[in-house]
Amino acid sequence: MLIDDYVSELDRALCGPPGPKRDLVVEARDSLLDTAEALEAEGLDREEAERQAVKEFGDIAEITPGYQMELTAASGRRLGTLLFVSVPITVAMWSVLWRIYPGDAAAWAAAPAWSGVVSELIDVLQLATGVYGGLVVFALSRGARWIKRPRLAIRSMAFMVFGTLAITAGLSLVLSLALDTSASLAPLPALLANLVTSAMWGLQIYGATQCVRVTRS
Repeated sequence: MLIDDYVSELDRALCGPPGPKRDLVVEARDSLLDTAEALEAEGLDREEAERQAVKEFGDIAEITPGYQMELTAASGRRLGTLLFVSVPITVAMWSVLWRIYPGDAAAWAAAPAWSGVVSELIDVLQLATGVYGGLVVFALSRGARWIKRPRLAIRSMAFMVFGTLAITAGLSLVLSLALDTSASLAPLPALLANLVTSAMWGLQIYGATQCVRVTRS
């Protein structure tokens, strides 16, 4: 079928999140089938009806940019929402954990003076990323008429994720070496918190990678 071939080519030409991409392709196919059926009802044979429907829909090269823009925005909104929700949760989780299990007071007293600054810097970096994610989501939705280069905002958010995670991991390692964290937290809560944090980071890296892909060209 001409429509199936056309839709398959459209699917190959697009890059973006699987769910939104599938919805766009299915919507295009349904529109083409409706048009073909209407033309067939007017007296055209099925093959000619599909050929006419595809012609009216437009060449792949002509319609792809519009569809790709939607997928790019969808990728940005997904990552921005993830950051806006997951980052504060992660920061709050660790803050509560340290309050419930403060650990050995002597160990904290022996900690370097700069350890508190490093700890606060980690929180600030993460929260700044979450705030930026929220701003990008707003810019891609209600603020869309004000933002002139949405692809740049999405791409910058993705690279901000990579940079912030790398810096946070490095600072966390330095902090753990400066403190005797092995005796500071209860094993099970610490394990669960680390699992949640790792899962959040994994999702953020996946989303950022997706955003880099869709904004490459």
